Amino acid sequence: MLKASDIMSYDVATIRGSATVAEAVKLMKFKELRALIVDLRNGQDAYGIVTHSDIVSKVIAYGKDPKTIRVYEIMTKPCIVVNPDLGVEYVARLFANTGIRIAPVIQGGLLGIVSESDILFKGDFLENPKVPLLRRELEKAIEEAKAISAAKGATSQECIDAWALVEDLEAEAAYQEGTVIPDTTPFQAFCQEHPEILRVRHHVLETKT
Repeated sequence: MLKASDIMSYDVATIRGSATVAEAVKLMKFKELRALIVDLRNGQDAYGIVTHSDIVSKVIAYGKDPKTIRVYEIMTKPCIVVNPDLGVEYVARLFANTGIRIAPVIQGGLLGIVSESDILFKGDFLENPKVPLLRRELEKAIEEAKAISAAKGATSQECIDAWALVEDLEAEAAYQEGTVIPDTTPFQAFCQEHPEILRVRHHVLETKT
């Protein structure tokens, strides 16, 4: 699965919060960027962001003078940031849930910027849609869990771990599809044949806690 770091743009520019909107527009035009990251003032500060939309909706729409309005007056700070290791599908979900269209990619420092356009044109959702991939992984995990049970026993740690992976994949697939996990899951069906696994797993969980 592609990550944010695989599709992000490295051409990112920063600007001071005290700069004027006119300066921000000049930098955007020069760099051909839709957004600028508002730089940190110190190590404990948060990143901000100013976008085309901010300038259009908060300055131009009200006839304000961009030479007198400062970036800090229209920016979003702290802004939503993206971890470079976040899967592209989750970047898209983050954008959908928050209503944003662009965000800086940060890990220890500013690495790049990711936008809806990056998701659309650089992502692999056409070739590798997430839900069918998850379903294939789930089917494979179920077969592997059954094979481990047959080879090493239903109460072996390997079997318990294998079925835990099945449950994780099942939950993830249901989340991606927006559905609920069925009343009888493959693991529950397995437990009906091998009820001893529940006792052992419960004991293992108690030991860990």
